[in-house]
Amino acid sequence: MTELLERAVEAARSLPADMQDAIARLVSQLTSDEDQPVIQLTPEEAASFDESFAQAARGEFAKDEQIRTIWAKHGL
Repeated sequence: MTELLERAVEAARSLPADMQDAIARLVSQLTSDEDQPVIQLTPEEAASFDESFAQAARGEFAKDEQIRTIWAKHGL
């Protein structure tokens, strides 16, 4: 085990059990031979992505002014 990984594991030991479990799930997914997504999407999230990809395939993109409005809303 590398020193960096050892430090990460040691730091994780002091976290609450639910956070330790979340880290364990991520590490298990990253080291698994199975082809599993790291993040499990809800059906609604998957449908939203499907629609976004379909819009992109049709060439339906936000206009520059729409993007600037969103950036301004978030102080960017």
